[in-house]
Amino acid sequence: MEQNQALTAEQERKVEEQLKIISRGVAEIIPKADLETKVKRSIQTGKPLKVKLGLDPSAPDIHIGHTVVLNKLRQFQELGHLVQLVIGDFTGMIGDPTGKSETRKQLTEEEVKKNAETYTEQLFKILDREKTEIHFNSRWLSPLDFAAVVELAAKTTVARMLERDDFAKRYNSGQAISVHEFFYPLMQGYDSVALKSDIELGGTDQTFNLLMGRQLQHQYGQEEQVILTMPLLEGLDGVKKMSKSLGNYIGIDEPAREMYGKAMSIPDELMMKYYELVTDLSLEELNQLQQGLKEGSIHPRDAKMKLAHRLVEMYHNKEAADEEENYFRQVFQKRAIPEDILEKNIPESELEDGVIWVVRLLSLLGLVSTNGEARRMIKQGAVKVDGEKVSDVDARITIQDDMIIQVGKRKFAKVKQG
Repeated sequence: MEQNQALTAEQERKVEEQLKIISRGVAEIIPKADLETKVKRSIQTGKPLKVKLGLDPSAPDIHIGHTVVLNKLRQFQELGHLVQLVIGDFTGMIGDPTGKSETRKQLTEEEVKKNAETYTEQLFKILDREKTEIHFNSRWLSPLDFAAVVELAAKTTVARMLERDDFAKRYNSGQAISVHEFFYPLMQGYDSVALKSDIELGGTDQTFNLLMGRQLQHQYGQEEQVILTMPLLEGLDGVKKMSKSLGNYIGIDEPAREMYGKAMSIPDELMMKYYELVTDLSLEELNQLQQGLKEGSIHPRDAKMKLAHRLVEMYHNKEAADEEENYFRQVFQKRAIPEDILEKNIPESELEDGVIWVVRLLSLLGLVSTNGEARRMIKQGAVKVDGEKVSDVDARITIQDDMIIQVGKRKFAKVKQG
């Protein structure tokens, strides 16, 4: 790749700023030096970079796990670059074999087109329509005759294909691999050749396919694209990748109430990852939030409510987000206590402002007889603070007025600030 001429101080500042934004939340950049070179050249010439994302239209609805890469594309657009969205209407009829233990069912042309239409309707909730090109890869793949397909297949080897974990596992276990499945990464790579893409994005599970684009561009005499892989987002279960089939997802077209409620069930330990990858919070705001959670000046419940509010505002509007926040406070926080308990006077304890170890808090409130019991109840998931489960025995709780502490189903205490 050719080297750029010396940049002015202002251009150097812009390069540094762009690289900082582009690198946010990215799992891997391959190779970093080429990215810097491309960004420098773009700033010198004023020519935007062409940033590609391939979409497999096997499932028509977008959930926030998909928006990890879409948010990164939006950041590129805000920096002045051009997004190339490739709807895999041709490759979709094969199906991406990535991570699959068996051959995928091939979609019909009608199924692919219907799913693609739904995709495009949802994409512009996130992306700038004016800075987005939409391409259907049947435009350049369908015209290839058999001789051209043979030529394309000659650009790589079977050994290279078997470097893919999923292919290797299936081959070693004696499971079938259809020859046509080898063509999926080849066709995805050829998309980059057809569009002369500068950068391609994808999840970490797409690394092999993305690198195929670099390989083919090199073989066709083009400058190789840079690869940006984004982390896969765990779903609401906190364990497996977000997926509609697993039911651990938040859809971007869901009603505001459902979206807010699902967001409130995100595990505490994943909150910052969600903030970083699927919201538009600035780096400065992210750092302040993380520091507040670490110091205990921000309660995890409040941080999660802010996250839920942010997501609803992004995909609906601020009024809907405010409404769902009020609804949550009224229904889930104020009514988290059974009616028969409410009818009695819940014991109140006055505590000084500040941050307190959750085990110490339970003991002070008389909800447990020993620290050992406190630890055991926390590990069993039986401890809640204002309706939010506390699962970390080392958690620090910020004292707030009228805070409700619950142990088990029948033990409650109210905290009053001293």
